[in-house]
Amino acid sequence: MSGYNEEAYKQARDAAINRPCPFERGLLSRCVSCMHARKLLLAEREAITCGHEVSNQSCLVFYRALHVNTRFALHMDANQAWPFGKEIRAQCGGVLGLKEALGADHADVAMLVGEGVERYGDIGQFPYSEIMRGVVHYEPRRKRV
Repeated sequence: MSGYNEEAYKQARDAAINRPCPFERGLLSRCVSCMHARKLLLAEREAITCGHEVSNQSCLVFYRALHVNTRFALHMDANQAWPFGKEIRAQCGGVLGLKEALGADHADVAMLVGEGVERYGDIGQFPYSEIMRGVVHYEPRRKRV
């Protein structure tokens, strides 16, 4: 038995992160970036917190919209939990799909969401049919053997 207390880690993480980043997995896998992301090291693990309240709220709305649209694209049941691989495809592929739809030259989540709001007026008006192409075609890195 390792003696590692997962519940204590979760409590410490919750205490250290006042504004969780919805795209934390994508940021930690380095497929996207964010100018507001702040990396924390907790119990030899990396975590991401957001340094900007308004951007965090916009990213959260985009994250939720991605999940609604991605369920169909990835053939997931509405009650099914998000496995890690599909979560990465939703986050990385969704942001990269938005990047393509906007014709942007960067993959900064907060900037892309802001640019999308400027162009389309509202996150709900983003071209999700185009964004879903990025989700469907995104291939996570293969594990090294």
